[in-house]
Amino acid sequence: MLGAQLTAVLGPTNTGKTHLAVERMCAHSGGMMGFPLRLLAREVYDRVVALKGAPQVALVTGEERIIPPGARYFLCTAESMVTDRTFPFVAIDEGQMGADPERGHVFTNAMLHIRGTAETMILGAETLRPVIHRLLPDAHIVGRPRFSKLGWTEPRKLSRLPARSAIVAFTAEDVYALAEALRRHKGGAAVVMGGLSPRTRNAQVALYQSGEVDYLVATDAIGMGLNMDIAHVAFASLSKFDGRRHRRLRPAEMAQIAGRAGRHQRDGTFGTVQLGRSDEPGSGSPAFTEAEIAAIENHEFAALQGLVWRNARLDFSSLHRLVMSLEATPSSPDLWRGDDAIDLQVLKQLAGEPWVMERAQGKPALMRLWAACGLPDYRRTGAEAHARLVGRMFRHLSEGRGTLPADWIRSELAILDNISGDIAAISDRIAAARTWTYVTHRSGWLDDATGWAEKARQVEDKLSDALHQRLTQRFVDRRTAVLLKDLKLRNPDLRVEVDPDGAVVVDGAIIGTLKGFAFLPDPAARAGEKKLLLAAAERRLASELATRARALAAAPDSEFALSFEGGMPPRLTWAGQRVAALRRGKDALNPRIELDRSLDTLAAEQRAQVHARLQAWVDTTKGRQLQALTRLEALKGGLSQPARGLVVQLTETMGSLPRASVASLLASLGRDDRRALARAGVRLGVTHVYAAQALRPEATRWRLALWGVANGVTHMPPPPRPGLTSLKVEPAAPPGFYAVAGFWAFRDFAVRVDMADRTARMLHAQRLEARAGGSSFVPDPALVTSLGLSEDQFETLMAALGFRGGKGGGFAFAPARQPAAKKARNPEPAAPNPANAFANLGALLAGGRETR
Repeated sequence: MLGAQLTAVLGPTNTGKTHLAVERMCAHSGGMMGFPLRLLAREVYDRVVALKGAPQVALVTGEERIIPPGARYFLCTAESMVTDRTFPFVAIDEGQMGADPERGHVFTNAMLHIRGTAETMILGAETLRPVIHRLLPDAHIVGRPRFSKLGWTEPRKLSRLPARSAIVAFTAEDVYALAEALRRHKGGAAVVMGGLSPRTRNAQVALYQSGEVDYLVATDAIGMGLNMDIAHVAFASLSKFDGRRHRRLRPAEMAQIAGRAGRHQRDGTFGTVQLGRSDEPGSGSPAFTEAEIAAIENHEFAALQGLVWRNARLDFSSLHRLVMSLEATPSSPDLWRGDDAIDLQVLKQLAGEPWVMERAQGKPALMRLWAACGLPDYRRTGAEAHARLVGRMFRHLSEGRGTLPADWIRSELAILDNISGDIAAISDRIAAARTWTYVTHRSGWLDDATGWAEKARQVEDKLSDALHQRLTQRFVDRRTAVLLKDLKLRNPDLRVEVDPDGAVVVDGAIIGTLKGFAFLPDPAARAGEKKLLLAAAERRLASELATRARALAAAPDSEFALSFEGGMPPRLTWAGQRVAALRRGKDALNPRIELDRSLDTLAAEQRAQVHARLQAWVDTTKGRQLQALTRLEALKGGLSQPARGLVVQLTETMGSLPRASVASLLASLGRDDRRALARAGVRLGVTHVYAAQALRPEATRWRLALWGVANGVTHMPPPPRPGLTSLKVEPAAPPGFYAVAGFWAFRDFAVRVDMADRTARMLHAQRLEARAGGSSFVPDPALVTSLGLSEDQFETLMAALGFRGGKGGGFAFAPARQPAAKKARNPEPAAPNPANAFANLGALLAGGRETR
C-alpha cells in the first residue's frame, strides 16, 4: 500500500461528505465503506446499486448479507467491515464515533488499520482534527463547510411546529407519545428509530418523503447521515441515557442531530418543543444555553482528546490469555481503553463456567467462543441474560457437528412468526428475529444457512410490515392527511355549503356545524382532523360569516342575553350562541366587550358593527336591570358631601353595604339627603344600607357579573336562585361575593339583607309587646320559617341582632353583653357591631324615616 492516499474529510452535517466518498469509491474499480448504522449502510447501498447495478454491490451488516458473486463495492456496518480481502478504496463514516464508550473501539480500529490499496477516506466531524493529526500524521485533512446555514429559533408548541419538522426524543415511549400528539394536532407523523428494521424504516421514511405526513418523530438515529427533506429539527429533550447514566447532550451531539435541518443550499433551523401536557409528553420545555446555540450555529466544538481503543491483536492460546489480550491497555496517550463492551462482558461471564473452560481449548474453539460472544444483544436483556443465550449457542457449537440444532431454530422462528399484538409486542419480536437473522449469517453455524437466512428474513419482513402498519394506524390519520393535501394543495376552491340548521357540507358530506360564528367539526372526527376541518372550513365560510354579522347588527334586543351562572368571564350570546365576553372596563358599571375568537375572521368593519350592536344592548339592559345604581350616579350632583360619599361606596359595592361601615356618613345626612336617597330606592336599614330594586334576581345576576369582571374574579358560585331568603355559604366563594349578592354572611349560612332588616323590625315589635310580661319574648315561628333557617342558625342571627337566648326559648335584648357574630369562613365586609348598631334600636325603628 506504499503511496496509498489517506484523507480525512471533516466538517459539520450537510457538507456532502458521504456523497463525496460514494463518488470517489465509484471512481475506483472497487471499494468498501463502513457506517455506524445498518439503516445508513442500507441507504447508501441502494444509492450505489442505482449507480453500478445490483450484481456489483454487496451489503454486509450483522443481520443482512447480500453478496453477489462478482460484487466489487461493499457497504457495511463498522463491525462488519470485510478484512479478509483488499479493496482499492476504503472509507470509514462518522469517525467521531471512535470516542463512543461502547462502540468506539470498532471505529478506532478501522481508522487505524483498515486501508484501501489506492485511497482511504475518514469522514467525520471537525472535532477529530487534532487526534487524527497526532495518530495519523500522514493523513491529508480536508475541511468541508456546510452548504447552508443552520439557525436557532424560539421554542414552539408541538401544535405550532412548521411543516417538514423532525421532532427528536431519546426513548421509544417519548417517540410514541409525540407521534400520538402529532396525529391529533397535525394528522400524523412518521416514526424513525435505530431499532427499526430497514424495511419498516424505509416505509416510514417514504410516508414522510411523499408528503403524506409533514412531521417525523425520531431518535438520534437521524443524526447519523440519514438524508431527508427536513426544514426544522425540534428537540423534545436535551438529555439521554447513554447506557451508563442520564446526561445532557454535548454540543457536538446536539449539532449532529440539528444538522439534519436544511438540505444542500436550503437553510435549516433548530430549537426545542414546548411540552406542557396539553401538548404532551412531559411538562415544560428543554432549553439551549447561549453557548450551545453559538457553538451549533458556528460549528465550533471542543476537540476530541482521544479515541476509545481495544486491542485487536487477540491471543487465542488460552481462555485466560484471550481475556487478558482484550483487557490490554493502549500505548498511546491519545487512545483510551473504554468500558467493557457487551461481547467482553459475556465472555467474562462464560469464562467462569467450568464446562466452558473445558470446551474452550485450542485456537479454533476459542475463536468460535469469541465469535458467539459477538452476538449483539438486540433484545437489550443485559449481559447476564444475554450470556445464557450465548452459552446455549456455544454449547451446541462446541459439540457434535458443531452446528445449531435445526429444531431449535425452527421453534424459535415459529414463536416469532406472529403479527398479533401492539407496537411494543411486534417490536420485541423484531428484536428477537434480528438475533436469529444475525445467527443465520454466521459462517459454519448452521447446516442450511442459506435456507434459514431466508426463513429468518421472511419472519423479519412479515413483522416489519406489521409494525409499519401498526405505526401508521396509530400515528397517522389518513383521512386528515388526505384532507390536508386536498384542501390546501389540490382544490383551493372546494365547495362548502351551510344548511339552514347550521350543518356545514363539503361535496355532500357533513363535516361539522356552524354555531353562531364558531365552526364545530364533526364529533366523530379525530382530534387532529378536527383542527384541520376547523381551519379549512372557516377559511371558506367568509360569506356566511359576513351574512351572520349583518344579521346580528340588525337583531332586536330579544335575541341577546347575558350568559352567566358563576363561570368567568360572563358571556354575551346572540340567538343562543356565544359571541362576546365582558372584560374589565373603566369601572364596575362600564365593562369592556371582547368579541369571541370565532369572530376573528370577520373584516374589521364587520367586527366594529357587531361590537357597536352588543354595546348598545349592554347599555340598554344594564340601564334597565341596574336602574337603582344608575339613578344613584345621576343623584350625586345634588347631594351633600356625606351623601355623595355614601352613593360612591354604595355603587362600588354594587348596591349593598353594612350600615356600620358608613355609620359616620349616615349620621351626617340631612333631611333632604335622606329624602333623595329614599326616592332613589335606597333603604337605610338596621343592618345594611341597600338599593332595594338591585336585590331582584336578574339585577343580582348582572351585579355579580359586573363585580366579578371589575375585580378580576376567576370563579364564583352561581347567583342565588330567585326567592331565596337564606342560603348555605360556600367556603370557596371569593371575598365579597355574598355582600354583592345582597346577603349577610355568617359562618355557614347567609341571610338576604332586606330579610335581615325586616327581621330586626319584627323582633323589635315583638319585644315591645312582650314588655308588659317581662323582658324576655319568644319570636314568632312564622318568622323563623320565612327565613328558612335551622334553630342554631336563627340563634346566630338573633345574637348578631343583639338578642341573647333565655329560658323556655325566649330572647332578651341585651346589646351591651352580646358577643359579636361568629366569624364567617368566607370573608365578607364586617357585620355591624350589635353594641353600637343596636344600642338605639328602638329609636332607629321608631323613627320610621331611617328605614325607608
